[in-house]
Amino acid sequence: MNSDSPQTNSNASNGDVNEQVATEANVAADSATVNSEEDTPVNQTAAQADTSIPEMAQFESLKAQLEERSSQYMRIAADFENYRKRTLKEKEDLELKVKRNTITELLPIVDNFERARAQIKPQNDGEMAIHKSYQGVYKQLVDCLKRLGVSPMRPEGQEFDPNEHEAVMREPTDEYPEGTVLEELVRGYFIGDRVLRHAMVKVAAQKEDSPSEEENQQSGETST
Repeated sequence: MNSDSPQTNSNASNGDVNEQVATEANVAADSATVNSEEDTPVNQTAAQADTSIPEMAQFESLKAQLEERSSQYMRIAADFENYRKRTLKEKEDLELKVKRNTITELLPIVDNFERARAQIKPQNDGEMAIHKSYQGVYKQLVDCLKRLGVSPMRPEGQEFDPNEHEAVMREPTDEYPEGTVLEELVRGYFIGDRVLRHAMVKVAAQKEDSPSEEENQQSGETST
């Protein structure tokens, strides 16, 4: 009886030890699980941060490329618009130059018609019929020039303007201020708002004062 008692105590003691060890192992396992669960969000956040860094760099690179392409497109569009305007202006200038040259060749014909109208005086019905016929041609020519934008100058009584007039004669007079256009000798023309041909005009000049009667008498007394 007495000999079995120590063995029983020994078995009980060993059971307690094993249970304590098992409990400590479970606590350690639970602690490791908790630490693992606590560490998981941190690890995931770090991984996401590591992944977002190259994505942001790629986004910034694409943004810079887009801005560069947009800038290039704006420059190309501006260059094309300037080219379009320049070629349109050159085309208009060329058309105007051709028109000016063509019309300038026709102006002497108009001058001859006007001289004929001013100088020829029909004396009978036959001459009047001829006069009316070529004056009809003259009118058609003038109407055609008007449709092309040609208009005659009317410089008489105006102040001489070297941009529009060419002075070929000067007439001393005290009836008009100096520099006034007295007569248009060869008609000038505009095409649009530009001078097509300068008008040849006669311009008023200052009249020289003639010696007075008193000066003439004094000159006569001196000579005697």
